[in-house]
Amino acid sequence: MSIHDQSPSTAVERALSILEGVAQRRDGLTNSEISRKLGMPKSSASYILRALERRGYLRRQQETGKYRLGLKVLSLSRDVLAGFDTGEVARPVLRGLVERTHLTTHLAILDHGEAVYIEKVDAPGFIKMDTWVGRRMFVHSTSVGKSLVAHLPKEDVEAIIREHGLKKRTPKTITTPSRFFTELEKVRVQGYAVDDEENSLGARCVGAPVFDPLGQVEAAVGVSGTISQVDDSNLPKIVELVKEAARKISRQLARSTVMGPA
Repeated sequence: MSIHDQSPSTAVERALSILEGVAQRRDGLTNSEISRKLGMPKSSASYILRALERRGYLRRQQETGKYRLGLKVLSLSRDVLAGFDTGEVARPVLRGLVERTHLTTHLAILDHGEAVYIEKVDAPGFIKMDTWVGRRMFVHSTSVGKSLVAHLPKEDVEAIIREHGLKKRTPKTITTPSRFFTELEKVRVQGYAVDDEENSLGARCVGAPVFDPLGQVEAAVGVSGTISQVDDSNLPKIVELVKEAARKISRQLARSTVMGPA
């Protein structure tokens, strides 16, 4: 079937799949890689890629032939993120958390069963975490992900597992539903979550949930560092600072809701 014979819905689905696939690979994907990864004819992929490139949603590197996200996507994401009052409320709190922990901080929300970073404040120094605003993360292997789903009904978590699975990111990743539910119970009781090299070897992260005025989880605050930066000696202090930051954002969200827009 040629691209012209496709139904409009098929073409749209393929275009969105291409954008999502490219977004998951920071170094980009070639036409052939996209065709194999998404299981679509190379001719169809080529047609859609050219259209997305013309509109600025993708850009092609001449030397490698790989497609990466274009600036048009960035402009759209800015418009979307501008609508998240939570990010604006959290930004100064995240900066303060960086000053006290010297670690990179993030704010994440739950979107279609994945944790998505909507704010990031880099730590000072040469060590930089390979994260960015808009990055989508598995909930089972990240501290912010665990924090976001720990208070969901069990059936909602089961639906996320069915859709996304429990992919083994490292040898330390939780990969069975029973272990994951046990972990979430622990998160609910202690009020925070830890990713102990579960998503990336050499990295340790601490997260805590942010609640809206109705007591529902709105977002999650997280700090990320190397295992030497977040070790057994300073982990308790970092945990308390992250929980304090999450509580502060929750209080400010409640206050802004009561006061209303300025």
